[in-house]
This record gives sequence, structure tokens and C-alpha cells, in this order.
Amino acid sequence: MSDLERLLDLQANDTAADQLRHRRKVLPERETLVELDRKESALRAEVAEPQAERDGLARDQKRLEDEIATVEGKAAHVEKLLYDGSMTSPKEAQGLQADLESLKRRQSTLEDEVIELMERIEPLDGQLAASVVALGAIDAEREQVKASLASSENVVDSELAETLAARQALVDAVPATLITEYERIRGGEGGIGVARLQGATCMGCHISLAAAEVDVMKRMPAGELAYCPDCGRLLVR
Repeated sequence: MSDLERLLDLQANDTAADQLRHRRKVLPERETLVELDRKESALRAEVAEPQAERDGLARDQKRLEDEIATVEGKAAHVEKLLYDGSMTSPKEAQGLQADLESLKRRQSTLEDEVIELMERIEPLDGQLAASVVALGAIDAEREQVKASLASSENVVDSELAETLAARQALVDAVPATLITEYERIRGGEGGIGVARLQGATCMGCHISLAAAEVDVMKRMPAGELAYCPDCGRLLVR
């Protein structure tokens, strides 16, 4: 077997390794993860407005509840003054009674407003709770896909390790100068540095050479390197 024939074996090995690297890069789980991220982003954007509305309503509810607590405290103080026996002036008692009634009316109004807010919050809570469930489902699916991706990567990595382990023996069987030339061409020609000349066709670029060019190559000494005039790859003739 000639050095160029051995170089074809190395090319086959390198092509297999490149294919494995590409396969690892485009494993379907990767696109699934991207799609899950898109779904999560869309869902979070969808609930951003109702969440903001719900937060605003909750702040209003808290403010009203704080005011109710203040009103209740004042009413309790007025009631104490009215009924603890310390009040002796009918006029002052009448004024306190009016204050108490006013406080009770204010409390009732505030409580009605709280109920109205709670009624507005309830459907928002249902919508947000559903989104939490949906986000949880996305997270669970993501973890499953990640586990599947890791398993698929391990399979490819194992095959790639075997391929790369076999490469050194192929490199050792070819002169270093030829390896250097092969690597130079391979780096600029899509990973293909050497190809067979099949008939008049370069199997690297699949372009047919002129008959005169093929004739010149076939007359070259066995050790002389031939290059495809179209793609520049080494040719095994």
C-alpha cells in the first residue's frame, strides 16, 4: 500500500471524526432545549402583565387592610370612652357616638373595597397558578431532555474516542512531510485533504478533469504528488 493510499485511510478516519463532532453538535435534544427555552420565555411574557396587575391589586388590598386596622383601633378607643363609665357629659357622649358611627361607616366602605379587590384578584390567581403548573412541566421536561442529551453525548464521545485512538496508528504509517501537506490542504478544504482520482473525476470536488491533465498525472513518478487543478486537494491516482 502506498503512502497516499494510507493517507486515504487517515482521511476516512478524520472524516468519521468530523461527522461525529457534527453529530454531537446537532443532537436533537439541543433543539428541544432551545424550544423549551422559547416556550418558557413566551409563557413568562404572557403572564407578566397579569402578574403586575395582581401585584398592584395586592398592594391596594394591603393598604386598605392597614387602614381598616387603624379605623378599628380608633373605633375601639371611642367605644371604650363611651362605655367605660368615665363619660359624664351627654354632649361629649353624643359627639363620640357620632364619631363611632362615622368610623363604622368608613370601616364598612373599606371592607367593601377589599372584597371588590379580592374578587378582581381571584381570576388572576387562577391564571398565574396555571402558569406555575405549566412552568413546572417545562422544567420537568427540560431535566429529562438534559439527561437524554448527556446519554447521547456519552455515546458519541465514546465513538469519537475510539476513532481518535485509531488515528495515531494511521498517522505513524505516513511520512511526516506528507501528513503536514495533507493537514494544510484539509484545513482549507472543508476537512478533505486527499481524494481519489476515479477515472477523470476528482472525488474531492466531483469535477471532471481534462483528459490532458489526467494523462500528465498518470505519467508522474509514483512518489510525486498530484493535485486537483480545481480544488487543490491531493489526488490518489
